[in-house]
Amino acid sequence: MATWNDVRRIANSLPEVTEGEHWGLMAWRVRKSLFVWERPLRRADLEMLGDAAPQGPILGARVAELGVKQALVASDPEVYFTIPHFDGYPAILALLDKIDRTELEELIIEAWLCRAPKRLVKQWEASNGAADEPEPAS
Repeated sequence: MATWNDVRRIANSLPEVTEGEHWGLMAWRVRKSLFVWERPLRRADLEMLGDAAPQGPILGARVAELGVKQALVASDPEVYFTIPHFDGYPAILALLDKIDRTELEELIIEAWLCRAPKRLVKQWEASNGAADEPEPAS
């Protein structure tokens, strides 16, 4: 089970991240681009989801594209979900009470990679060995 302290530690470990607020809730940006944030369900969300509404702290995270969002929801609907407010938008919601710390770190890093400037991503990848990984064979 992950916590907001885990989110804070992971997000703030990435280059050029600032922690602040978005609509009065915790949020993390790379430069000025929001990449992860606290996103409790609102009244309209709760009414739409009814008894299926998840309980507990919820993290919003940017994803690379809608296909990634769909894959995450399909892979683990106990952790990942979406709401109509995010239809057509490359963002996913994750239950902190259900996600493990390793998966949380992957989600936050991927969100950062989606929003960070390309030059910053290249620098980060070079210093973290990601640029040295071989290309998959065709």
